[in-house]
Amino acid sequence: MGLTVLALIITLLYPLAIWLAHGRVSPRVLSLLLIVAVAMRLPMIKLSKASRWLLVAALLLAAFAIWNNALLPLKLYPVLVNMGMLCAFAYSLIAPPSIVERMARLTDPQLPEYAIGYTRRVTQVWCVFFVVNGTLALITALWASPAIWSIYNGIVAYVAMGILFSVEFMVRIAFKRRHRRQLAEPRNV
Repeated sequence: MGLTVLALIITLLYPLAIWLAHGRVSPRVLSLLLIVAVAMRLPMIKLSKASRWLLVAALLLAAFAIWNNALLPLKLYPVLVNMGMLCAFAYSLIAPPSIVERMARLTDPQLPEYAIGYTRRVTQVWCVFFVVNGTLALITALWASPAIWSIYNGIVAYVAMGILFSVEFMVRIAFKRRHRRQLAEPRNV
């Protein structure tokens, strides 16, 4: 549990650390932060084929940062994370059940058919989110100042994710109520 919390803190503070260290600490040294973040996540994830590729890509970013003593590869890490999430969510639409359906089945293994369609739509919404968020992360990495990059990737992206999750939660509650009412109403034949 302690390792999980520490990995989460490092991941959340990663953009802030990059910004604060910019110009003060060599990108070669900063790349160690990315390596530590990746290494700490290893015990927590199932090493599926997709997870292995994501880890290899993150380590390649760190290697490029070390090799070139460049900050850009380190700033591309949020882009990589969004790409990985997009691939996972999109693949689950091609090879069901969708990721959101799998999560929903943790609390309700007998998910009704109408809910499966809803979870599929929510998975599609998250795919759009990852495309938009990943694109903005790339734009800020390539063309924005380190401060703007850090603010977007360290604050705005997390707030946007929280808003999307909250809105989806409220829509889900309304969706469930509507379907419960429809099931409870007698049908006129």
